[in-house]
Amino acid sequence: MKKHLLSALAVAALCIALPASAQNIAIVNGKPVPKARADVLAAQLAKAGRPMTPEITGQIKDEVISREIFMQEAQKRGLEATDDFKAQMELARQTLLIRELFTEYQKANPVTDAEIKAEYDKFAASNGGKEYRARHILVEKEDDAKAIIASLKKGGKFDEIAKKQSKDPGSGANGGDLDWANSGSYVPEFSAALVKLKKGQVTDVPVKTQFGYHVIRLDDTREAQLPKLDDVKPQIVQQLSQVKITKFQDELRSKAKIE
Repeated sequence: MKKHLLSALAVAALCIALPASAQNIAIVNGKPVPKARADVLAAQLAKAGRPMTPEITGQIKDEVISREIFMQEAQKRGLEATDDFKAQMELARQTLLIRELFTEYQKANPVTDAEIKAEYDKFAASNGGKEYRARHILVEKEDDAKAIIASLKKGGKFDEIAKKQSKDPGSGANGGDLDWANSGSYVPEFSAALVKLKKGQVTDVPVKTQFGYHVIRLDDTREAQLPKLDDVKPQIVQQLSQVKITKFQDELRSKAKIE
């Protein structure tokens, strides 16, 4: 009998201690502040990759207490009953509920490895093949382009002329360098002229495009250097997830009866 009584007293003492130390993080103006609020903030930081150090834990506690102080003051002033507050609360409720809907859908419809591989193969097919390392000088008038070609034939330095005369703000300062790219990256007229050049060759005549007149030099070629699947997998997953969500949204809209 005595043993059972001691056990009961121990349980009672534990129950008395729990509300203040475990369930509440503080008591502000006589009102308990649930520890669950701090747990929610901690979970959000953990999702973002923030480590839960003692310093961060203390900052979370301070934040939760500050929010309770400010919230009590706002309630005291009757701000909770204003139409503006109620309207904002409704928008916030809608936003959170919709986010939960999309999160639930993504969990039920994850991007599969097969889908990731298929998307990568599509990317590889459209970006594979030969890449070109080229330079160009862009000018407004054909005569200016012809004069540049003549100057190059006499020994003029391509990069120096590009820095002085090219109207292309992106490559001009770099001596006309366009870096590595496949021919499909350029407008058709430019691409057609580029693929006909041999390494080190400059176009004999100016190439006209919508941007002006180009003098093009091919510096080198190589097989396309594609990133490995593992390197781009996160981007592919994000892209396909967005495609799935967009499709889900469109399906819901199409099924909705709107009057």
